[in-house]
Amino acid sequence: MRIDRINVYSAQLPVKNGVYRMASADVEALDSTLVEIVTDDGFAGWGETCPIGPVYQPHHALGARAAIAEIAPGLIGSEIASIRLLARQMNERLNGHGYAKAAFDMAFLDLLGQKLGVPVSTLLGGALTDRVPAYYSLIVGPPDETAKVAADKVKAGYPRLQVKIGGRDLEEDVAVVHKVWEAVGYKARLAVDGNRGMTVAAAMHLDRLCQAIPFVFEQPCNTMDEIATLKGRVTHPVYLDESTEDQNAVLRAISLGIADGFGFKVTRLGGLTKMTTVRDLCAIRSLPHSCDDAWGGDIIAAACVHLAATVEPRRMEGAWIAQEYIKGHFDQKHPVVIKQGHIAVPQRSGLGVKPEPGMFGKPGAMYGP
Repeated sequence: MRIDRINVYSAQLPVKNGVYRMASADVEALDSTLVEIVTDDGFAGWGETCPIGPVYQPHHALGARAAIAEIAPGLIGSEIASIRLLARQMNERLNGHGYAKAAFDMAFLDLLGQKLGVPVSTLLGGALTDRVPAYYSLIVGPPDETAKVAADKVKAGYPRLQVKIGGRDLEEDVAVVHKVWEAVGYKARLAVDGNRGMTVAAAMHLDRLCQAIPFVFEQPCNTMDEIATLKGRVTHPVYLDESTEDQNAVLRAISLGIADGFGFKVTRLGGLTKMTTVRDLCAIRSLPHSCDDAWGGDIIAAACVHLAATVEPRRMEGAWIAQEYIKGHFDQKHPVVIKQGHIAVPQRSGLGVKPEPGMFGKPGAMYGP
């Protein structure tokens, strides 16, 4: 099974019901990049990368497509057998840019799974469950409105809520945390997510003013060094998210004891294959984490769910997918959906999802004969 051609598409994903608001940006639409790898024996594997705008991380849609253009020509004719060898080939074409390479990694695993007749979760070590918990992200909003949405999502079955804060007066953030706690109590686990938008002083103030409320504090400050100064000075567990830019950053955070858990993004860490390494590092230290991505459609959603299924359930903080915020699906027959706050793990071979033929129009770029 050799790579015959590579097609690259873009898909516009408008945010449903308005704006997705967080500390660093307001997002109204996302530009997702999809990679289709077609082999000489007729298989087609899919990958996806979808940065949430150009400022959330050092990733952006045009950068992903430029990186793909550097990598793709060197993959034509390559055998789909060794994912590690293919990763080396990508590195020989382009240094860094893991968020673009992640789309190829997904497609390689999709192809290999189809060829072997097994789901991607099997290739990642084997699923421990057939249904993974999801969590809902409450965007930055007024306290009463946020609390109402929180109560509704708990009734819908979500076992965990992420409360976004930052980019406004501290008093309003504190009020949101209290209102959400009053609305849901112990019915759901809470994560309070600063999305790098807080100073160390503000994070400490919020921690003190919400001391009686159980939650995990996710990436309150911009850098890992800032977050390291919070150790021993706040009462809530601190999780890293945006600072986990690669495997080395995760290893550093674990070895220095900076993080009590993580919010992992598949594309940020370079793909599913690299995610299995940090998954296993966390298992060694018994650290909880999520299996998410910044945004995207059914391809990214399937990738997150396959990985989440391989994590020990007591350490699984949930899988976040964008289904609640976008209209429609790439695969109408086998969509990745949240039901009662959980997501069924795709059981078909490969990723288990296939975009509808022609739904993305003509490829924006094509490589191969």
